[in-house]
Amino acid sequence: MEFEIKATDPKSKARRGTITTDHGKIETPIFMPVGTAGSVKAVHQRELEVDIKAQIILGNTYHLYLRPGLDIIKQAGGLHKFNGWSKPILTDSGGYQVYSLANNRKIKEEGVTFRSHIDGSKQHFTPENVMDIQRVIGADIIMAFDECTPYPCEYDYAKKSMEMTHRWLKRCCDHFDATQPAYGYKQTLFPIVQGSVYKDLRVQSAEAIASQEREGNAIGGLSVGEPAEMMYEMTDLVCGVLPADKPRYLMGVGTPANILECIALGVDMFDCVMPTRNARNGMLFTSEGIINIKNEKWKDDFSAIDSNMPGYVDNFYSKAYLRHLIISKEILGAQIASIHNLSFYLWLVNEAKLKIEEGTFAEWKNVMVKKVANRL
Repeated sequence: MEFEIKATDPKSKARRGTITTDHGKIETPIFMPVGTAGSVKAVHQRELEVDIKAQIILGNTYHLYLRPGLDIIKQAGGLHKFNGWSKPILTDSGGYQVYSLANNRKIKEEGVTFRSHIDGSKQHFTPENVMDIQRVIGADIIMAFDECTPYPCEYDYAKKSMEMTHRWLKRCCDHFDATQPAYGYKQTLFPIVQGSVYKDLRVQSAEAIASQEREGNAIGGLSVGEPAEMMYEMTDLVCGVLPADKPRYLMGVGTPANILECIALGVDMFDCVMPTRNARNGMLFTSEGIINIKNEKWKDDFSAIDSNMPGYVDNFYSKAYLRHLIISKEILGAQIASIHNLSFYLWLVNEAKLKIEEGTFAEWKNVMVKKVANRL
């Protein structure tokens, strides 16, 4: 994997770059739609590529491991061939699922034992077998196995967890370097910074992660309930330590305003389930603010969902029609809303790229963060 910085903003830490993988280029800053089980919910791969203009999508190691299982994915020739997506894919390591299974798992130095949410069967993840699993899934970018600490958590717990994550990272790197990709194209391993909301731990973790000298780095353990200002403070701190010549990926973040603020701090890559999850519940993100399409006020509004947005969804369907579909629980409503929200997120980061190139990102961002957080 290669990363080239093409432009920087003079009044912020925002940068415009290009990541090159064996499945194509990724223009940063970028938002990555989440395809947990090999599918971005309610969205066809054609729509992802042509209408939404996604450049990379995510798969979830935990979910794909449990279903359909590694045998099926391997027989298919990897996730790209299984789901028909020819562009880059990133897989998480399952560390966040370990966090979310707090009542149904045991963490030890060797790894994590947990119960499947599907059938209750006992499963075991280690730094080594998580690398093997992601080799079989075949993502272009794979994540190191880590523990995501909850918020709030005690300092001692955060420190011990971070230190174990660092030991796990060494095992991940050793095993990754000792194995080969399964399908003939290169894969890249990203370490993950942890340390909760403690400044000294975040700096220590960022230094430890940077010392591994991998092709890119991730920031984890944020957007787990802490105040937004605290998330920005930790992100700014970590970006000041991680090498500037490698992409920085802020995991699981977030709202449109979160993304804009963190681009300004030097983050290059984002993912979040919010645009699709909220879409299915009738929440739409637009260039003028947030719409709850279930509200009565949209019942007879026949204007476009977002007149500033390109693409067939926003040029073809009205707010009134989409409200009717969502209220009626028609599947098409979830599909239209999901395509719109993802299109908006990709439009937003594309606009950020253009503003960085023009040298006007900081001023534009300050206007947009207020707009996109406004409730219409």
